[in-house]
Amino acid sequence: MALLGDNDISIALAVLPGWGLEDGMLVKHYVFPEGFAAAVAFVDRVAVAAELADHHPDIDIRWNTVTLRLVTHHEGGLTGKDTALAAECDGLAVT
Repeated sequence: MALLGDNDISIALAVLPGWGLEDGMLVKHYVFPEGFAAAVAFVDRVAVAAELADHHPDIDIRWNTVTLRLVTHHEGGLTGKDTALAAECDGLAVT
């Protein structure tokens, strides 16, 4: 899959609310006011989506906050796989 150019990344960030670019990765922090169980339930939903996409984010859980980091490691940067999974994760956060 082709790497995204700077313009493509800017466009993606404009349509992916809350996502940012850190160290060449798409990054978002999700906060679940309901607490730890809600955060873990979100991670479970992300895990299913990631397996189906064969594309796996780096995940960090800190009580009620989940941080996702996306990059296509084997391509050496961001691809459409990252933006697609980011959008899917946003949908999973409100389920």
